Parts: sequence; C-alpha cells; structure tokens
Amino acid sequence: MILVTGAGGTVGSEVVKQLGAAGVKVRAGFHSAQNAEEARRNGIDGIVLDFAKLETLRPALASVDRVFLVSGNVPHQTELELNVVREAKRAGVMQVVKNSVWGAETDGFSFAKIHHPVEKEIVASGMAYTLLRPNGYMQNMNNSYGLTIRKQAAFYLPASDARVSHIDARDVARVAAAVLTDSGYAAQGQRYELSGPEALSYYEIAEKLSAVAGREISFVDISDQDFMKSTISSGMPKAAACAVLELFHYYITGAASRVTHNVQTLTGHPARTFDQYARDYANAFRGDAPAQQGATAPVS
Repeated sequence: MILVTGAGGTVGSEVVKQLGAAGVKVRAGFHSAQNAEEARRNGIDGIVLDFAKLETLRPALASVDRVFLVSGNVPHQTELELNVVREAKRAGVMQVVKNSVWGAETDGFSFAKIHHPVEKEIVASGMAYTLLRPNGYMQNMNNSYGLTIRKQAAFYLPASDARVSHIDARDVARVAAAVLTDSGYAAQGQRYELSGPEALSYYEIAEKLSAVAGREISFVDISDQDFMKSTISSGMPKAAACAVLELFHYYITGAASRVTHNVQTLTGHPARTFDQYARDYANAFRGDAPAQQGATAPVS
C-alpha cells in the first residue's frame, strides 16, 4: 500500500488521483476530517493525518510499503516532516518519495533550509528513497495570484526580469506516481530536479495569461517593501512573507532558470508547457470567474 500525505493539496491530490486511476492501493492522508470523510465516500481510503500527532501517524503507516511525503508551507515544517520519516522507518516502510524544492541542496533560501534537513534524514534512514525537487509551480498563478488577476487584471511581485522554468504541479504528481509504482526501483537513491520545458519571465507569463483570458493582464514589478506590506496586510504571517521574498531573490539570481528533462525521462511524456497550463486554467484569470478554478484545478 502507498500512503500519500498532503492528499488535499495541489500535488498530493493529483498523486492520489493518478495512483487510483492506475488501480494502485492508496491511503490518502488529510489534515481535515471532512476531506477524509469525503474521500471515503468516493471509495478512497481517506484518513485524518496530523504530522504532529503520533496517534494519527502510526495508524496511517500500518501496512504501508511506500510513502509519498509532501507538506504545505506551515510553521515547523521541517520538524513535522521529520516525524513522518522517523515513524515510517519505525513502521518498516520500504520506500519514501519526498516532494522537496528546487535548489534544496544549496541551503540558499528559506524553503531550501526547510527541506534539506528532511532530505538528509531520509538518505541516512536506510529506507529506499527518491527526492523530487520541483521548480516553482505554474499553479501558483491561480492559487496565489488568481484573485488579484481577476479583480485588477494584474499581479504584483518583486521579481524584476527573473526567468523561472516553472513546472505544472500535475507533472510533479505524474513523476511521483511513476516512481512510487516502479517495481524495479530504477529511481532509488536518486535526486531529480523537475522543471517545465522553458524559462519565462513574469512579463511573458502575463502575455500568455492575457491570450487565454481574452483581456490584457499585466505583471507589475514592485519593491520588496511594497511586497511585504501587501502580503502581511492580506493575512500572511511575516515569517512566511519573508520566505517568499527570499524565493524571489533566488529567482532574480537566475538559479531557477535552468531547464531539465527529467519529467520526460521518468514518465515517458514531456512536461506541459505554460501555454498548456494557461489554457487549462483560463477561467481562473477571467474577470467574471468564480473564486475557485473549475474542472482540472487541484485544491491547494
């Protein structure tokens, strides 16, 4: 059996969907009891899973052979993920596939510093492992900036002319599902950087969103100070806002502009282009769109 943590998130929900479609026995871990109950109504082995509570971790790991470890950006994320790794080892799990972050090995920005210690613990655990290091998700455009785009036909970031090889979260899930169901363990002990097929500036992204939305959408480069002020006033904790700002500083160095072909290598299919993503999520960027994206958007 495969345990998918973070089953209500952008990547985790898609991993559950793809494994289920392949007929693989899956246990889906949700933070919300309501989501777990809904999954059970849909024929999925949905459970409540809180990384901080052993009384939920241990039953979740019972009879599990492989674990897909993914977490939202939450306080104490490193410690919480380490709880899962240690309990997985104790439970006799054979393989852990961790969803990490592009550049994790550098410790060069906050998200890297969160993920790298967990990677190192997994490597030292003795369990088979694969570390997936995706670049920024295309879905951040609809999940994080969609409301502003719908209301103001613009999005505001301290990104300058940085180019980023964003990846569609559905491709990250496709890779994870392929690795988790690989009986030959070809990806065992490997680290894979995952990107889309091109590195785009946010100005170019705005042009592509304009084309599918049928109206002009602008990217506005703003100062660090204005970004911090707007994100904190919108309700984001200061520490989280600082971490996102560090990520944009990392982008500006050009370190996220490389393109890899690991999606093709691991799945046999090329990574989706931003144009494909934009067409699929076009309703999220139209002025009359509802608050939530429709059919194909995984819930974050």
